[in-house]
Amino acid sequence: MLVLTHLWILPLLPLAGAAANGVFGRRWPKSLVTGVALSSTTLAFFSALELGREFMALSTDRIPWTKSYFTWITAGGFRADFALQVDQLTVVMLLVVTGVGWLIHIYSTGYMHDDPGYTRFFSYLNLFMFFMLVLVLAANYLLMFVGWEGVGLCSYLLIGFFFLKQSATNAGNKAFWVNRVGDFGFILGVLLILRTFGTLDFAAVLPRAAAMPAEPAGQAGVLTTIALLLFIGAAGKSAQLPLYVWLPDAMEGPTPVSALIHAATMVTAGVYMVARSHVIFLNAPLAMEVVAVVGCLTALFAATIGLVQTDIKRVLAYSTVSQLGYMFLACGVGAFSAGIFHLMTHAFFKGLLFLAAGSVIHAMGGEQDMRKMGGLRKKIPWTFWTMFMATLAIAGAPGFSGFFSKDEILLAAQRTSTPLWAVGVLTAGLTSFYMFRLLFLTFFGTERFDEHQVHVHESPRNMLAPLVVLAIFAVGGGWMAAPELLGGVNHFRQFLSPVFSFSYMNETSLPPDHLDASIATEALKVLLGAPVIAGLFGFLLAWWLYVRSSETPKKIAESFSALYKLLKGKYFVDELYAAVIVRPLVWISDKVLWHAVDEGVIDGAVNGVARVSRESGDRLRYIGSGNVRSYATWILIGAVIFTSLLLWMAG
Repeated sequence: MLVLTHLWILPLLPLAGAAANGVFGRRWPKSLVTGVALSSTTLAFFSALELGREFMALSTDRIPWTKSYFTWITAGGFRADFALQVDQLTVVMLLVVTGVGWLIHIYSTGYMHDDPGYTRFFSYLNLFMFFMLVLVLAANYLLMFVGWEGVGLCSYLLIGFFFLKQSATNAGNKAFWVNRVGDFGFILGVLLILRTFGTLDFAAVLPRAAAMPAEPAGQAGVLTTIALLLFIGAAGKSAQLPLYVWLPDAMEGPTPVSALIHAATMVTAGVYMVARSHVIFLNAPLAMEVVAVVGCLTALFAATIGLVQTDIKRVLAYSTVSQLGYMFLACGVGAFSAGIFHLMTHAFFKGLLFLAAGSVIHAMGGEQDMRKMGGLRKKIPWTFWTMFMATLAIAGAPGFSGFFSKDEILLAAQRTSTPLWAVGVLTAGLTSFYMFRLLFLTFFGTERFDEHQVHVHESPRNMLAPLVVLAIFAVGGGWMAAPELLGGVNHFRQFLSPVFSFSYMNETSLPPDHLDASIATEALKVLLGAPVIAGLFGFLLAWWLYVRSSETPKKIAESFSALYKLLKGKYFVDELYAAVIVRPLVWISDKVLWHAVDEGVIDGAVNGVARVSRESGDRLRYIGSGNVRSYATWILIGAVIFTSLLLWMAG
C-alpha cells in the first residue's frame, strides 16, 4: 500500500519536474530538460497504475481511502486539513490525467523541439499536471479550489505561451477573466457549504446533504443555491453557456496545450466537480434541470458554429464545447457515470484529434486553414488513419468508444425528457457532419497548396507513437460497456456504482438477463437507433458536399448568406460582450476610476496638500529675512500675544 499511504507522491512528481526545469532548465541541455519532464510524468502515470492496483485490493468498508497529512488552516471552529482521498471516481480521473498527459508530453518533445521556449513550456506543462492532480485527489472543497485555481493559472500561462504575439496574450487574458467570473460563483458556493454544514470535507458534507430532504421542484432552497453556485464555477472552467467564449480563443496556445488542457483534462474539471458533488445536485431538482438544459443547449449551440469554421483547431475547439455539453446533459439527468464515461472516451478521441491536427499543421509548415489543404491522405498516412479513427469515435460509429458513451447519455436523457433527447440526437448528426467535413477538406480532394512552397512530410516517431496509442483507446476505450448490449453488465458503470449509489437507479441499463430474442432486439435498436442514423446522415451529407459535389457548399453559403454570416461570426457573442460589458467597463475604468477618482480625487488631494504646504512655505520664508529689527518686532508681537493669552486664561 505504498502509493495509497503516500498519496502526496503523485502530485509531487510533476511538481518536482516543474521546479527543476523552471529553476535550472535554462542552464541544462535540451536532452536533460526532456528527461526531467518525461521522467516525472512517466513516474506519475505508473504510480497511478500502482495506486489503482492497490485500491482494487481494498475492502469495501475502507472506500473512500482518505489520508490527512497535516492541519492546513485553523480559524475558530473551522479546520481544513491537507487531506487526499481515493475512490473509484478518483482512480478513473487519475488514469486519464496521467495517462493522456504522459502521451502528450512525449508528443510535445517533437512538436516543440525547435521552439526557443522549450524549457519554459515543459515547466508550465508539469506544473499544470501537479495542480490537476491536486484537484482530483483533494478530500475537501478548499483543497480542490487550490487545484482549481492552479489549473486556471497554468491555462493562462500556456494559452499566452507565445507572449510576443498579441492575439495570444489577448486570449490568455480573456481566459483568465472569464474564468474569474465562474470562480467567483464557485467560491461563493464553497462558503455557503461551510455555513450550511460547518465543514468542507467531502466525507462529512456529502452524507449530510444526502440525509437532507430533496427540495421541491421549481423552488430554490439552500441546496439549490449551493448547486447553482457550484455550477457557475463549472460553466466557467468547462466552457458552458454563457462562459464558453474563452475556449475557442485558447487555440492560440501550442497544439499540445489544446490537447492536454482544453480537450482532455482541465476543461473536464467542472464535470468532475459536479459529479463529485452529485448528492447535493440530486436533492436540488431545479439545479439538475438547469445543468441539463444548459448542457444540452451548449452542445447544440457550439455544434452549429463548428459547421462553418475553416481553422482546423477552431473546429475542434467548438467540438470540445459541444462534447462538454453532452457531459453536463448526462449529469443533469442523473446519469453521472455516463457523464464520466464520456469524459474518459472524449479524452481519448479528442486528445487524438488535437494531436493529429498538430501533426497536420506540422506537415503543412504551420498552416491551419483547411481551405488551403486537401489531398494529404497519401502524404501523411499515419496521421490520416489515426485521425480517421478519432473521427469515427466522436461521430458515434458503432463499436467505437464514442458510440458507447454518447448513446448511454442519450438513452438516459430519453427517459427524462424527450426534447432534451431530440436536441442531443440532432447535435450528434451535426457532430458527424462537421467532423467528416474536417476530414474530407484536409485529406481528400485536390491539393490546394503549392508543393514548391510547402514540403509536406509525416511527423517524427515521437509525435506518431502517441497518436497510435490514443487511436487504440479511441477504438476500444468504450468496450467496458459493450456487454450491456447483450444483456450483460456495463463494467464501467458497475465500477463507479459505489460512488454514485444515490444516482445509480437513474442510469439507463438493459436487463442483466441471459441472451434471448428480446435482448437481441434491444441491442439492434441501439445499434440502429436515432443517434447512429443521425451520425450516418451527417457522414453522407459531408461526403456529398465536400467530396462528391465540392462546389455545392459555396452555393449554399451564397443562398443562405445571412445564416452563414451568423454562424461564421459565431453568433457575434464576442461582439455583444464587447459592446455590453467590455467597452463600458473600460470606459468606466478610464474616465471615472482613472481620470475622475484617481487623478481628480486621490491625486488631487495629495497634490493639493503638497501645493498648500509649498505656498505656505513660500510666504513664511519671508519671515527669515536676516534683519535683526524684523526679528525683534516678531519677538515683541509674540510676547504681547502670549501675555494676552495668559491674562485671558487667568481671568
